[in-house]
Amino acid sequence: MSPLTPFGHAKRLLVGRPISSELAHHERLTKTTGLAVLSSDALSSVAYATEEVLRVLMVGGLAAMAYAPTIALLIAALLGIVAFSYRQTIKAYPQGGGAYIVAKENLGEWAGLSAAAALLIDYTLTVAVSVAAGVAAITSAFPSLHINRVELGLAFVGLLMLGNLRGIRESARLFALPTYGFIAVMCSLIVAGFYRTFAASMPPVAVVPVDVLPTFDTATLTTFALLTAFANGCTAMTGVEAISDGTPAFKPPEARNAAATLLVMAAVAITMFVGISVLADRLHAIPAVSETIVSQIGRAVFGGGTVLYYVLQVMTTLILVLAANTAYADFPRLASIVARDRFMPRQFMNQGDKLAFSNGIIALSAAAGGLIVVFGGDTHQLIPLYMIGVFLSFTLSQTGMFLKQRRAGVSGPPVLLNLFGAILTGIVLLIVGATKGPEGAWIVIVLIPCLVVVFRKTREHYDTVAHQLTLRDWTPPARRTNIVLVPVSGVQRAVVHALRYSESISTDVRAVYVNDNPQAVAALQAEWKTWGGSVKLVVLDSPFRSVMEPLLAYIALIEKERTNAYITIVLPEFVPSRWWHHLLHNQRALLIKGALLFRPNVVVTSVPFHLS
Repeated sequence: MSPLTPFGHAKRLLVGRPISSELAHHERLTKTTGLAVLSSDALSSVAYATEEVLRVLMVGGLAAMAYAPTIALLIAALLGIVAFSYRQTIKAYPQGGGAYIVAKENLGEWAGLSAAAALLIDYTLTVAVSVAAGVAAITSAFPSLHINRVELGLAFVGLLMLGNLRGIRESARLFALPTYGFIAVMCSLIVAGFYRTFAASMPPVAVVPVDVLPTFDTATLTTFALLTAFANGCTAMTGVEAISDGTPAFKPPEARNAAATLLVMAAVAITMFVGISVLADRLHAIPAVSETIVSQIGRAVFGGGTVLYYVLQVMTTLILVLAANTAYADFPRLASIVARDRFMPRQFMNQGDKLAFSNGIIALSAAAGGLIVVFGGDTHQLIPLYMIGVFLSFTLSQTGMFLKQRRAGVSGPPVLLNLFGAILTGIVLLIVGATKGPEGAWIVIVLIPCLVVVFRKTREHYDTVAHQLTLRDWTPPARRTNIVLVPVSGVQRAVVHALRYSESISTDVRAVYVNDNPQAVAALQAEWKTWGGSVKLVVLDSPFRSVMEPLLAYIALIEKERTNAYITIVLPEFVPSRWWHHLLHNQRALLIKGALLFRPNVVVTSVPFHLS
């Protein structure tokens, strides 16, 4: 193994030792680790979905907030329908890709690209929203940190990026404990809360005095407001598609393990979401700027200064931050599938040293970090952007599955379930667009078609390149001569080294000196007799002290005179022993390479001379 550079040593320290491609099957997920890695987004959304519902209902007063459990049950039913639909998707498409593959195959390329754009945007927002919500949870327990929420968010994104760059297995170990810890503490909160509210007497949460709330009659709560509350609560459904997108990451049998994990995730998410919504109603929890709904319920059930309360807040913070890991598991994998179809840059197909799609991980981190900075780490500003992509992908996926099963002659409950799910999620998509569009969702509505156009242009580029590189119906050009030009600024070892190399590849070698100092020409010509060998010295005058223009004009003259010749530019370059020594020398070779890069039949190569 070759010695590592300083960059290589730093990379090994952060990312760890590389993993052989032969060991890829050892990096797959079990059902236990798959629930931790791919379900944290769906499970963690219960920490803020109920609060988003209550933020709308509170305009109608305490009586209006009693609608929260009913809305939660409707959302839970929709979540169950979508989960069962995606279970069929996993069995039909075990190779992964989720809504993108389903829509592309059954609804056409434009629908597939729309689903891909929606999912990639959704995954980016998942990271930003989850991290922002996690920071909000920790600042609820430690209010003094509220002013640093952007810095905390960026730090969490950096940790997530590093954890995922280290590979699937290591990220699964890292994220399993917080996921299962969150499930345990939330179930404990719900069980204890139900006992204390239904079987014993417990006073309501006191955060905002009741007389501060509006006292309107519930009749003043418009249908539009109820729909907005429903749309807000649908954030509880984000992440449901993640397991179907990441099916290939499971151990064999992939489809069976992924389907089982999806059902467990849906059952746990529904239980926690409905439980928190009912407790919030029973305890009259009210959204506040400085404290989350989950924190209020935990303070009432466990006690504000108890160990269990702080465990709840810490686990909520961790699961919300690690919920972003669902996006880290699926964004790079989906990007690699889209790149495989040549709709995204091929770099997204590359797996790094740890068998992770490193370019996708880095791109996701940069985009999510930018959102956190732009929106100040505020969850409530990011939420309106969140659900357009989610429900667009839901609708396209279920519509595609319905058409696939109809063409295959399948009938019965599975087909009806897909049709019913497509109709319901389509209706929710319209509701979300109407209620969230003015709040910022219009950005995503505009961004999705723009991204689809970028996908198409990328594919057109790759198709054009493939067409021009194909050997079909192509006759190679006649053999050409090779004229070698060696730009020189004087005679020294690196130049002589380049001259000897040039003589080995051509019989027509010319050293080119641009004369911007007449006094130096005579000295150069004298030395040339000793060191120039058989190479002809060409002196180009430069009255305006430009080096590039006379050289380019001479190359153009040769191209005109010798149309059948290759022109090879051999650049003598000495390589300093320290990287910072480059700063002490001009980079004329780089300028020449840049100027000649787009000229046909001109080849530029460097002959390095290493300094000790």
